Amino acid sequence: MTLEPDLAKKVKALAHRRGLSFKETLNELIRRGLTSPARPDAQAKYTVQPHAGGFRPGIDPGKLNQLVDQLEVEGFIAEAQR
Repeated sequence: MTLEPDLAKKVKALAHRRGLSFKETLNELIRRGLTSPARPDAQAKYTVQPHAGGFRPGIDPGKLNQLVDQLEVEGFIAEAQR
């Protein structure tokens, strides 16, 4: 059996945390995966309740980039003064 490198790394880390061998940890994970209940029904439907979005009165969304620029300049000046 060959594991993908990212999976092997995760199993090794889990084995280390649990104080188990790599083999013990891998066997436990496989057993757990094979005995776990099936995934939830893919046909399950969820209802999303929309809500009113937007900005508070007085906030001009067209000037948000200007605010970000101003904050960056202030941060630069503060760093330069240190």
